[in-house]
Amino acid sequence: QEQLVESGGGLVQPGGSLRLSCTCSGSIFSNTIGWYRQPPGKEREGVASITRTGMTAYADSVKGRFTISRDNAKNTVYLQMNSLKPEDTGVYYCHVGIGGRDYWGKGTLVTVSS
Repeated sequence: QEQLVESGGGLVQPGGSLRLSCTCSGSIFSNTIGWYRQPPGKEREGVASITRTGMTAYADSVKGRFTISRDNAKNTVYLQMNSLKPEDTGVYYCHVGIGGRDYWGKGTLVTVSS
């Protein structure tokens, strides 16, 4: 069964850093993988994505602060988040879309607060 599991969330002060991980089952890892987030009371939004060949894309709000990468040996995608701001607070989800079907993890909560 295809599965994505996120980890690494937590409470961090403004200006701090966190690294999120998304571990995928082998059958879906060789696809474009994206990170999304859902701030409190708002809709889910795209944050970053990485193709199977390593091409990356970022939302304007996180460019220069977040870095997405993948470790093919570990079936894991990472999101390194630096210079965190309170508006980065939300539940962060990992996503893969294959043949019109969407696969989502359960999410990991990131709270940026002093």
